[in-house]
Amino acid sequence: MTDPDGVPTVTDSRVLAAMSHPLRRRLLDVLKVYGPSTASALADRTGQAVANISHHLKVLAAADLIVEAPELARDRRERWWRLAAPELRWVTGDFDDDPSRQAVAGAAVSLALDRQIGLVRAWHAVREQREAWNGAAFSVDKWLHLTPAELGELEREILALLDRWERRDVPDDGQAREPVFLFAHGVPAEP
Repeated sequence: MTDPDGVPTVTDSRVLAAMSHPLRRRLLDVLKVYGPSTASALADRTGQAVANISHHLKVLAAADLIVEAPELARDRRERWWRLAAPELRWVTGDFDDDPSRQAVAGAAVSLALDRQIGLVRAWHAVREQREAWNGAAFSVDKWLHLTPAELGELEREILALLDRWERRDVPDDGQAREPVFLFAHGVPAEP
């Protein structure tokens, strides 16, 4: 299933559970940021054992979240993996039809938020060592008065902006570029 923008939408709770495991989520992130990889290279990037990475790659492949990239292999023993789709979306409301599916969606939300907050906390723990980024890294929060339709419109505008930056041609200007993590949440809340 895809959304109106053609982005695959996860509605199977088994797929959501597979992608929500902390290490598997990290593997998906590494593949998104650095492109196709082998289990050995993924183990090096994550500090995990190759056997552990191989196990989690099998789970991700069984959930159709990653696919083999045999054209990258130098020999028959080497196995390369890539994301099945460059991005995925899921909506918690799609899992409201069954309490067990709701539980998976709730856990997925919690684990995703833990991952996002963890990445931001890790930056702040070492930011003094990265002075060049101190003026660039940012945090923002706003209180807006919106209807559900207006929040949906805001989401589409933010996604369009992020898509433009993600798909831009990166200039070959000799400047070092690092992966930058950006996340935003828009939820009804009381101050």
